[in-house]
Amino acid sequence: MATFTERMGPVLLVWLAVCLGGTWAVDKGNFKTCEQSAFCKRQRAIKPGESPYRALLETMELTNTRLTLQLINDNNKVRLLLELYRLQGNITRVKINELKPLKPRYEVPDVLIREPPTEPLSLLSQDENGVVLSLGPESQRVIVSARPFRLDIVEGRDVLMSLNSRGLLGFEHLRMRKDTQADPEAENKEGADPANQDENTKEEEEKVEDGMWEETFKSHTDSKPNGPSAVSLDFSLPGVEHVYGIPEHADTLKLKTTDSGDPYRLYNLDVFQYELYNPMALYGGVPVMLAHNAQRTTGIFWLNAAETWVDISSNTAGKTVFGKMLDFVQGSSETPQTDVRWISESGIIDVFLMLGPTPRDVFSQYASLTGTQAFPPLASLGYHQCRWNYNDQEDVRSVDAGFDEHDIPYDFIWLDIEHTDGKRYFTWDPHKFASPKEMLQGLMDKKRKMVAIVDPHIKVDTNYKIHNEIRSRGFYVKNKDGGDYEGWCWPGSAGYPDFVRPDMRAWWASQFAYDQYEGAMENLYTWNDMNEPSVFNGPEVTMHKDALHGAWEHRDVHNLYGLYVHMATAQGLMERSGGVERPFVLTRAFFAGSQRYGAVWTGDNAAEWDHLKISIPMCLSLSLVGISFCGADVGGFFKSPSTELLVRWYQTGAYQPFFRAHAHLDTPRREPWLFGPENTALIREAVRQRYTFLPYWYQLFYLAYHTGEPVMRPLWVEYPQDPATFALDDEFLLGRDLLVHPVTEEGARGVTAYLPGKEEVWFDIHTFQKHNGGQNLYIPVTMSSIPVFQRGGSIIPRKLRVRRSSACMEHDPYTLYVALNNQRTAEGELYIDDGHTFNYEKKEFIHRRFSFSNNVLSSVDLEPGAQFTTKSWVERIIILGASKPSSITLKTADGVNQLEFDFDASMSVLTIRKPGMNAGADWTVTLQ
Repeated sequence: MATFTERMGPVLLVWLAVCLGGTWAVDKGNFKTCEQSAFCKRQRAIKPGESPYRALLETMELTNTRLTLQLINDNNKVRLLLELYRLQGNITRVKINELKPLKPRYEVPDVLIREPPTEPLSLLSQDENGVVLSLGPESQRVIVSARPFRLDIVEGRDVLMSLNSRGLLGFEHLRMRKDTQADPEAENKEGADPANQDENTKEEEEKVEDGMWEETFKSHTDSKPNGPSAVSLDFSLPGVEHVYGIPEHADTLKLKTTDSGDPYRLYNLDVFQYELYNPMALYGGVPVMLAHNAQRTTGIFWLNAAETWVDISSNTAGKTVFGKMLDFVQGSSETPQTDVRWISESGIIDVFLMLGPTPRDVFSQYASLTGTQAFPPLASLGYHQCRWNYNDQEDVRSVDAGFDEHDIPYDFIWLDIEHTDGKRYFTWDPHKFASPKEMLQGLMDKKRKMVAIVDPHIKVDTNYKIHNEIRSRGFYVKNKDGGDYEGWCWPGSAGYPDFVRPDMRAWWASQFAYDQYEGAMENLYTWNDMNEPSVFNGPEVTMHKDALHGAWEHRDVHNLYGLYVHMATAQGLMERSGGVERPFVLTRAFFAGSQRYGAVWTGDNAAEWDHLKISIPMCLSLSLVGISFCGADVGGFFKSPSTELLVRWYQTGAYQPFFRAHAHLDTPRREPWLFGPENTALIREAVRQRYTFLPYWYQLFYLAYHTGEPVMRPLWVEYPQDPATFALDDEFLLGRDLLVHPVTEEGARGVTAYLPGKEEVWFDIHTFQKHNGGQNLYIPVTMSSIPVFQRGGSIIPRKLRVRRSSACMEHDPYTLYVALNNQRTAEGELYIDDGHTFNYEKKEFIHRRFSFSNNVLSSVDLEPGAQFTTKSWVERIIILGASKPSSITLKTADGVNQLEFDFDASMSVLTIRKPGMNAGADWTVTLQ
């Protein structure tokens, strides 16, 4: 290995120089464009028009649960097999594979939570042009047209979605390489015309140079032993102008058309300080797109883990508002339409068409396929303090004490890579962190926790137990020649465990056991970074595509790698407690299904106002595809924020699901009290607001875990018929009931928030001022302002006694904020459990419904079978939009009492003091 090390040493030094030096911008030249990605270029060269694919209707077989049908490419006579399934819950699944592939093609495992249950398909009609199938009791039908092949899903007279309507289906069949072929007949597939063979051979030999059998990018060559294997398919969405999803991209919530540039790319990459507002790939990729208009929401889930590009075009793109008005006045009959083309490097076409019709239906359809957000420990919804790196145990102790000294709550302090012994994960630096258990016990005594980083690149060092075990078990990813794959990362030369293997994942999970991970205690949790995987000296800073995971190439599984690391780590944290304690694991790389294992953050952002702004659409895009537990590094990872930016970022982060400050090694320290007493007070107030809302956050995550509904959501999810909400991404909802419009402009003196719902009213949570919905509201702001509104018609429980950590507040009382709508009614929920175990699965929780109508506020049990007790009580009820009562009575199992109250007539706010009933009890409060 010496020669390899000598050769690669300078590369690592250059990489580190770029990262740690003064250049703070992505080098786009390190990452491919579609033009530089041979398969993308080839597929994109296919222009809309007549498709060469034809459905062979005589091969159709229809059983109760599926339709199969052969397709033939009339140009090369290769046959494909189409499978069509109607799935429970208004989902249609379409699979296309080669009928007789030369070898098996990769089909993604472990992402679906089960084989999706099917529902009966029935044949309505058939002739030589196609077949019509019923999709159940509604007037939904699938129309399969034969020549050219096309598939339409219709409901009544409306086409919901069309496949291959633009003729862009492409399926590169596996083949023998001509110049190395032993058997000249091998390519002469069944049904092929021998007369065409010379022509085909000539065609393919010409294409050999086009990156089909070998491809070079910069200094890296991809050997492509299986040759071309790309798949692509187009989808047309009539009536649709707004599409969303396919994270991760640093771009607007509404996806843009890509006609004049690159497609959106899904290929998990370690992108050093990414640029904003472009379609470049980032750390994770979820191949799910949602389409929405005022009538319907639908979704497309393209289940493929290889490098993928997504093209979007629209017949209304680029039209000005005036142009659209002109169309309307002139009676232009052109229906808006969005067309989407998915292109993947290998695998098969396996696509789930989620047919809504409502946003909630699409969320539950996707959740039925890939699962819901893991229900996190309550403490992980508090504030997290991180930097690269807290230097030693004394530094940790001092930062911890600083929070107490300045009366700022926090739950987790984090350790980055420098805490290890020479970047050997599962170890501690013997000098700086000599007694980790003592450090962890000190945190535990204050009911606080720690997260330590465990990355999936393993230092090649024969004195390192983890490396020796992985090597001896043969668990490393292999290079194309069969040896252990090695690349450069933080430790220098590193091996990459093959997380695609279930036995490797099981072994990895076992390493988190308390008798294996020396120094670990139950308040130590885990952070998986660099799991794209990041390979400093690899092509595009990642693993070579011809590396091997058993029978499969890395190209087939690339976007799954981070998911598997996350999965194995979460499994390890569960197993170490015997399955009792909920894990908390943060990951940088992710895929469809990653929501089942923990939290995600938006990676290495920068201390710039635009990066603060982009955190909102980035997390909204993740939320729409199931990943609710999302956040961005508060303050920005790279560079140093101005105090104004830092304060505004805390104020924004306090209302985003994952709330963590983080900073680069080279940046000045930025603990919250280092910017003068005024800024300390502003940051303290933002963090304390977060803690008062923890009961609401926890209830939203319980709902997300149960239903798949996102915690943080775009306004259109709740107001699907209001076009004014469709492209909004500078404000958002938390659940249904809180609307947040953070201040993200430097020097802002005011913001304009759109308050949705013509029949709604919204209350400023700070002033209790009431505003009508259906308007743009200008809000003057100062440095202390965080514009947040509670929806009239909602009841939100809060805990106003903020202590040093969430666990210290466990038994504290609740204040109920009852915001009345125009009908003078309101409802809400309260969810309570132990906050950290899986005992909620055994019905050990309290779930209450609060409702106010006819001047009566009541609390009833939503889960009569559940068993849990709480010491918390209701210490205050604040009713917004109230009238003054003459008296108020409380009825509980213990009898009837009169309650004290104050009424502020100028703001119509009624405060009921010290009602005192237990938070888990039945009660009614009556206003006379």
